[in-house]
Amino acid sequence: MVRTSQRDRPAQLSLANGASTRQQRRSSERPALQVAGFFAGIGGIEAGLHRAGHSTSLLCEWDDSASAVLRARFQGVELVGDVREVRSVPAATELLTAGFPCQDLSQAGMTRGIDGDRSGLVAEILRLLGRRRVPWVLLENVPFMLQLARGRALDFILGEFERLGYRWAYRIIDTRSFGLPQRRQRVFILGSTECDPRDVLLVDDAGPVEIEATREVAFGFYWTEGIRGLGWAIDAVPTLKGGSTVGIPSPPAALMLDGTIVTPDLRDAERLQGFPSDWTKPAEIVGRRSFRWKLVGNAVSVPAAAWIGRRLRKPGSYDRSWDAPLPSGSPWPRAAWNAGSGRFASSVSEWPVRRRAQHLHEFLRYPAEPLSIRAAVGFRARTRQSSLRFPPGFLDAVDAHIRRMGEGGGREARARREASAAR
Repeated sequence: MVRTSQRDRPAQLSLANGASTRQQRRSSERPALQVAGFFAGIGGIEAGLHRAGHSTSLLCEWDDSASAVLRARFQGVELVGDVREVRSVPAATELLTAGFPCQDLSQAGMTRGIDGDRSGLVAEILRLLGRRRVPWVLLENVPFMLQLARGRALDFILGEFERLGYRWAYRIIDTRSFGLPQRRQRVFILGSTECDPRDVLLVDDAGPVEIEATREVAFGFYWTEGIRGLGWAIDAVPTLKGGSTVGIPSPPAALMLDGTIVTPDLRDAERLQGFPSDWTKPAEIVGRRSFRWKLVGNAVSVPAAAWIGRRLRKPGSYDRSWDAPLPSGSPWPRAAWNAGSGRFASSVSEWPVRRRAQHLHEFLRYPAEPLSIRAAVGFRARTRQSSLRFPPGFLDAVDAHIRRMGEGGGREARARREASAAR
């Protein structure tokens, strides 16, 4: 059962396709943009923008496995490696995109902040913008950057935008908004020297959605956690992760309707990000298959970028009547903007649209692997050490899975011993 709730809105809001539109009018469609993509990964932002009709002239990515994917999927597009060696963006660039590294800004990462070796590379984007301002800039990263060190990373980026003459808006967006059963929250920052970024990034709002836990839907969780927190999602998987730097995958688990606990197939993980199945298969030319999990976990969800791309071509007109000034030193809200007259907090939700979603158990297309007994036992041991509260029946299901896996493992071991004795 799904329950939805939406904040009260003034009467002038129009409803379209189940979503509120914070706008007073719609403008005519604008021309497609020429894109230069940095920290491109496997091209999630660019693939989404292409769906909206935009085109890419330059991609920058240093990882060999990701670069192999980009060469296969964006044939004919110039591909360069180290962003520090790029002197300037192509003269025809109208939109610069950068899903810059999150390792130093992530709650699950090193939390070194904007001064870290990886996330600090966003300064290279600001260097390029200082040499040649492009009309539009789109950045993406983890929402924990709003909290880490009192949001210093975000303050640095937005301060540089303001110094360079960019109006900006940012917003946390949940991938579930686009019909994918993955609870993935990411902050998108949009800047412009020519137009109002609010008319693109903040104009649509479908309102928050509350989903009730029942045994008629699957539950996604991270079996690698269980002491201080539990990555958890109802009728969805929690945020897909990149896994380890040596290619050890870290897929989530899912408690299915029949009580089994499984880990999704890699091809379904690609689909959970909005890519076609086997989008990352070209990476196997230069690395192990397991490295593909890292590429998928680090990617930007394609439908989120596609929605932004469509709004870039057909912006609305943002209604700021519910917004309030953002005092200096106050915590960063989940959405905000500066259109040239100071910083303001926006009340929009993380759901710009509300696309029809498949249930998680219906979405998974490929055979899933049972969660190993070792992984399940380790997770269960951590839950006993924690003071976390778990949904009713969840730990009983984990115990039942361990018993089933133990019985199955015993039968397999006896069969191997009998086969060996027969030889």
